[in-house]
Amino acid sequence: MRRVAAVQMASGPNVSANLNEAGRLISRAVDAGAELVVLPENFALMGMSEQDKVAARESEGSGPIQDFLAEQADKHRVWIVGGTVPLATADPGRVRAACLVFDERGRRRARYDKMHLFDVQIEESGEQYDESATIEPGTRPVVVDTPFGRLGLAVCYDLRFPELFREMAAGGAELFALPAAFTALTGAAHWEVLVRARAVENLAYVVAAAQGGYHVNGRETHGDSMVVDPWGRVLDRLPRGSGFVIGEVDLENVRRTRSNFPVLEHRRIGCGQEVT
Repeated sequence: MRRVAAVQMASGPNVSANLNEAGRLISRAVDAGAELVVLPENFALMGMSEQDKVAARESEGSGPIQDFLAEQADKHRVWIVGGTVPLATADPGRVRAACLVFDERGRRRARYDKMHLFDVQIEESGEQYDESATIEPGTRPVVVDTPFGRLGLAVCYDLRFPELFREMAAGGAELFALPAAFTALTGAAHWEVLVRARAVENLAYVVAAAQGGYHVNGRETHGDSMVVDPWGRVLDRLPRGSGFVIGEVDLENVRRTRSNFPVLEHRRIGCGQEVT
């Protein structure tokens, strides 16, 4: 069995301060035995405006946020899922929200660009979000081989699209990393049930790393980072504040559960099948 951790933060507009806090929490998780650490969405920057992420964008393979992730992975000899990093696109007004995976030598092993963008209005709180104004969506799911099993990558709003997780499961995913920054209102209503549902319906572990708390820009995020097993059991959780959660991933448990309860083999409708 291997130990995996999810870091929870309440990031602000200062990249250096956020990286210092992320480094502190990575170190604590490693001291607790973590071999894979997942950081939350926007771990390096929760700006005062949506344009701040565009101003902080990095070219692929170069920049202080990417350097930090590679250095932390190499320093601690740990795999890191780097939440999201704003990477440059051909459009100077938009970035990709890239979830980057680094191995224990600091080598980048995978990049997943957030596919589903949070363009919603929350009537109860008056909040409105328009991620597509500053973020260009990704176009494909990503699953990567790791020492902890086949790892599928998803980000925040992606959680509401079970077909993405089914596609990754079809690609062999045995666990999912889920960096997120759910709002306080939507998180209270839906976060836990969705995280556990993605675990149950795919018989896979979910390592969900969330932003959790009050932010300088006035936003409040839900938190409740957790590690969930293939049967939907919450192995560890952190309701609020900065810290981390940790749990054990047992690939034999995944394979045994899928063998005894072969939901994935019983599917009769594919994601792209037309309904008449």
